[in-house]
Amino acid sequence: MSGARLREDFQLLRDAVEEAAVVARRFYDRGAKVWEKSPNNPVTEADLAVDDLLKRRLLGARPDYGWLSEETPDDGKRLDRKYVWVVDPIDGTRAFVRHHPEFAVAAGLVADGEPIAGVVANPATEEVFTACKGGRVRANGKLVAPAPAATLTSARILGSRSAIERACGELTGCEFFTVHSIAYRMALVAAGKYDAAVAMSPVCDWDIAAADALVRAAGGRVTGSDGQDIVYNQANTRHVGVLAAKPTLHGQLLGRFAAGAATAG
Repeated sequence: MSGARLREDFQLLRDAVEEAAVVARRFYDRGAKVWEKSPNNPVTEADLAVDDLLKRRLLGARPDYGWLSEETPDDGKRLDRKYVWVVDPIDGTRAFVRHHPEFAVAAGLVADGEPIAGVVANPATEEVFTACKGGRVRANGKLVAPAPAATLTSARILGSRSAIERACGELTGCEFFTVHSIAYRMALVAAGKYDAAVAMSPVCDWDIAAADALVRAAGGRVTGSDGQDIVYNQANTRHVGVLAAKPTLHGQLLGRFAAGAATAG
């Protein structure tokens, strides 16, 4: 993809997500109908409205691109496309339903399995994080200053302390914080507000692709919690957790996970 085309796609993506965030905020303020797709797996009319808006805006402008969204049945046509929009209309639906400001509209562009642009917006906090390949992360349009590298002696980690320490033992000196949406967690890491985002439970492409583009643009690394590189737009969109951090801290955490797995084995 040429630089000019990427800039056009990035602008399209930003505009679409910002418009979708306005729709999501309206539902958040007034309430939305809720039902279960499957046991303990809620969906709301906001999820579907945002999904429909993003699909119309993004695929309407780029009909030759593929489409992968949590709320759209996957017909597999995306597997034959070089470029694919990967979308989670409301990442953190449970938080949205409970009226907790820890959800996000997340949309990214993937090329040959690699995230090359991403936008993550939190409508409740009015934060919008953006980045594309070759560029820097912006928060509400302002460039994010590079964050200093952190180590395990002082890291601020977004994730479940109990789940993480079950996998790698006690992490003395680290602080742990809870944010429901994994896309929002990763965006906060990309913005330098925290040092690492970790999910030990499975995640899907749509949960992390947009935010992966942000973390990469900030100089960070994203893998599965098992250390495997993540390739998007495959037949299987499910991954073994996620770990996002600057390279030094990322390596230290993976080392602890590997040691914990060896001890457990």
